[in-house]
Amino acid sequence: MRETIKDTKYVELTYSVVDQKSGEVLVAIEYPIGYVHGVNDILAPAVTKELEGKAAGDVIEVPIDCNKIYGPRDESLVFTDRLENVPKEYRELGTTLHSESENGDKQSFIVTRIDDETLTVDGNNPLCGRMVNFNLEILGVRDAIEEEIEAGGPIDQGPDIPDGLKIPLH
Repeated sequence: MRETIKDTKYVELTYSVVDQKSGEVLVAIEYPIGYVHGVNDILAPAVTKELEGKAAGDVIEVPIDCNKIYGPRDESLVFTDRLENVPKEYRELGTTLHSESENGDKQSFIVTRIDDETLTVDGNNPLCGRMVNFNLEILGVRDAIEEEIEAGGPIDQGPDIPDGLKIPLH
Protein backbone atom coordinates (compact mmCIF):
# COMPACT_ATOMS: atom_id res chain seq x y z
CA MET A 1 0.00 0.00 0.00
CA ARG A 2 1.35 3.41 -0.98
CA GLU A 3 1.95 6.00 1.73
CA THR A 4 -0.25 9.05 1.16
CA ILE A 5 0.30 12.62 2.25
CA LYS A 6 -1.39 13.58 5.52
CA ASP A 7 -0.36 15.33 8.73
CA THR A 8 3.03 14.30 10.17
CA LYS A 9 4.13 12.60 6.95
CA TYR A 10 7.55 13.56 5.63
CA VAL A 11 7.19 14.61 1.98
CA GLU A 12 9.86 15.16 -0.67
CA LEU A 13 8.96 16.91 -3.88
CA THR A 14 10.10 19.14 -6.69
CA TYR A 15 8.06 21.89 -8.27
CA SER A 16 7.91 24.62 -10.83
CA VAL A 17 5.82 27.77 -11.03
CA VAL A 18 4.57 28.57 -14.52
CA ASP A 19 2.86 31.79 -15.62
CA GLN A 20 -0.52 30.79 -17.08
CA LYS A 21 -0.58 33.63 -19.60
CA SER A 22 2.92 33.33 -21.09
CA GLY A 23 3.83 29.74 -20.23
CA GLU A 24 7.12 31.07 -18.82
CA VAL A 25 8.69 29.03 -16.02
CA LEU A 26 9.13 31.58 -13.23
CA VAL A 27 10.65 29.27 -10.62
CA ALA A 28 11.96 25.73 -10.92
CA ILE A 29 13.00 23.76 -7.84
CA GLU A 30 14.75 20.68 -9.18
CA TYR A 31 16.65 19.67 -6.05
CA PRO A 32 14.08 17.89 -3.86
CA ILE A 33 12.72 19.82 -0.91
CA GLY A 34 11.43 18.03 2.16
CA TYR A 35 8.92 19.09 4.77
CA VAL A 36 6.59 17.60 7.37
CA HIS A 37 3.01 17.94 6.18
CA GLY A 38 0.74 19.77 8.61
CA VAL A 39 3.73 21.02 10.62
CA ASN A 40 5.69 23.26 8.26
CA ASP A 41 3.80 25.64 5.98
CA ILE A 42 6.49 26.11 3.32
CA LEU A 43 3.91 26.01 0.53
CA ALA A 44 0.81 28.11 -0.05
CA PRO A 45 -2.25 26.68 1.77
CA ALA A 46 -4.01 26.00 -1.56
CA VAL A 47 -1.04 23.88 -2.66
CA THR A 48 -0.78 22.05 0.66
CA LYS A 49 -4.50 21.20 0.50
CA GLU A 50 -4.12 19.70 -2.98
CA LEU A 51 -1.23 17.51 -1.80
CA GLU A 52 -3.43 15.77 0.80
CA GLY A 53 -3.97 12.13 -0.14
CA LYS A 54 -1.36 12.12 -2.93
CA ALA A 55 1.51 9.61 -3.04
CA ALA A 56 5.03 9.22 -4.43
CA GLY A 57 4.96 9.31 -8.22
CA ASP A 58 1.92 11.59 -8.41
CA VAL A 59 2.25 14.78 -10.44
CA ILE A 60 -0.25 17.56 -9.81
CA GLU A 61 -0.95 21.02 -11.15
CA VAL A 62 -2.46 23.64 -8.85
CA PRO A 63 -3.68 26.95 -10.32
CA ILE A 64 -2.99 29.92 -8.02
CA ASP A 65 -4.18 33.52 -8.21
CA CYS A 66 -1.13 35.30 -6.76
CA ASN A 67 -3.23 38.37 -5.96
CA LYS A 68 -4.80 36.30 -3.17
CA ILE A 69 -1.36 35.49 -1.74
CA TYR A 70 0.62 38.69 -2.35
CA GLY A 71 -2.13 41.21 -3.05
CA PRO A 72 -2.52 43.29 -6.20
CA ARG A 73 0.39 45.19 -7.74
CA ASP A 74 1.06 48.54 -6.14
CA GLU A 75 2.58 50.91 -8.69
CA SER A 76 3.63 53.28 -5.88
CA LEU A 77 6.32 50.67 -5.09
CA VAL A 78 8.00 51.14 -8.49
CA PHE A 79 10.76 53.77 -8.66
CA THR A 80 12.99 54.95 -11.50
CA ASP A 81 16.11 57.01 -10.92
CA ARG A 82 18.97 58.31 -13.02
CA LEU A 83 21.73 55.72 -13.31
CA GLU A 84 24.39 58.06 -11.93
CA ASN A 85 22.42 58.26 -8.64
CA VAL A 86 22.62 54.48 -8.13
CA PRO A 87 25.73 52.85 -6.64
CA LYS A 88 27.49 50.55 -9.13
CA GLU A 89 26.91 47.41 -7.03
CA TYR A 90 23.14 47.75 -7.64
CA ARG A 91 23.34 48.18 -11.40
CA GLU A 92 22.42 44.62 -12.34
CA LEU A 93 19.02 43.15 -13.24
CA GLY A 94 17.63 41.00 -10.45
CA THR A 95 19.67 42.63 -7.69
CA THR A 96 17.70 42.96 -4.46
CA LEU A 97 17.94 46.15 -2.41
CA HIS A 98 16.70 46.28 1.16
CA SER A 99 15.39 49.43 2.81
CA GLU A 100 13.88 50.42 6.12
CA SER A 101 11.40 53.25 6.66
CA GLU A 102 11.62 55.78 9.47
CA ASN A 103 9.15 53.70 11.53
CA GLY A 104 11.14 50.47 11.04
CA ASP A 105 9.11 48.86 8.23
CA LYS A 106 11.36 46.79 5.98
CA GLN A 107 10.90 46.56 2.22
CA SER A 108 12.81 44.75 -0.51
CA PHE A 109 13.11 46.10 -4.04
CA ILE A 110 14.29 44.22 -7.12
CA VAL A 111 16.09 45.89 -10.02
CA THR A 112 13.72 45.20 -12.92
CA ARG A 113 14.95 47.50 -15.69
CA ILE A 114 18.17 49.25 -16.67
CA ASP A 115 18.87 51.36 -19.74
CA ASP A 116 21.63 53.84 -20.67
CA GLU A 117 20.22 56.55 -18.41
CA THR A 118 17.90 55.04 -15.77
CA LEU A 119 17.40 52.16 -13.36
CA THR A 120 14.00 50.93 -12.13
CA VAL A 121 13.31 49.01 -8.91
CA ASP A 122 10.06 47.30 -7.95
CA GLY A 123 8.94 46.57 -4.38
CA ASN A 124 6.10 44.27 -5.46
CA ASN A 125 6.51 40.53 -5.14
CA PRO A 126 7.46 39.26 -8.62
CA LEU A 127 4.33 37.07 -8.63
CA CYS A 128 1.88 39.94 -7.92
CA GLY A 129 -0.82 40.22 -10.53
CA ARG A 130 -0.12 36.81 -12.05
CA MET A 131 -2.11 33.65 -12.44
CA VAL A 132 0.30 30.73 -12.10
CA ASN A 133 0.32 26.97 -12.00
CA PHE A 134 2.30 25.14 -9.33
CA ASN A 135 3.42 21.91 -10.97
CA LEU A 136 4.52 19.45 -8.30
CA GLU A 137 6.07 16.00 -8.52
CA ILE A 138 5.90 13.97 -5.32
CA LEU A 139 9.08 11.96 -4.93
CA GLY A 140 8.55 10.35 -1.55
CA VAL A 141 6.13 10.06 1.37
CA ARG A 142 6.91 8.37 4.67
CA ASP A 143 6.31 8.67 8.39
CA ALA A 144 8.31 11.57 9.80
CA ILE A 145 10.62 10.83 12.69
CA GLU A 146 10.21 12.84 15.89
CA GLU A 147 13.20 15.11 15.16
CA GLU A 148 11.75 15.99 11.73
CA ILE A 149 8.36 16.76 13.27
CA GLU A 150 10.04 19.06 15.80
CA ALA A 151 12.08 20.77 13.05
CA GLY A 152 9.20 20.85 10.55
CA GLY A 153 11.43 19.31 7.91
CA PRO A 154 14.71 17.59 7.23
CA ILE A 155 17.21 17.47 10.05
CA ASP A 156 20.08 16.78 7.66
CA GLN A 157 20.09 19.74 5.25
CA GLY A 158 22.87 18.41 3.00
CA PRO A 159 22.58 16.13 -0.01
CA ASP A 160 23.45 12.44 0.20
CA ILE A 161 27.05 12.21 -1.02
CA PRO A 162 28.57 8.78 -1.72
CA ASP A 163 31.62 7.87 0.38
CA GLY A 164 34.86 8.98 -1.25
CA LEU A 165 33.28 11.79 -3.30
CA LYS A 166 34.81 15.13 -2.40
CA ILE A 167 33.08 18.44 -3.11
CA PRO A 168 35.11 21.65 -2.93
CA LEU A 169 33.64 24.14 -0.46
CA HIS A 170 35.08 27.28 -2.05
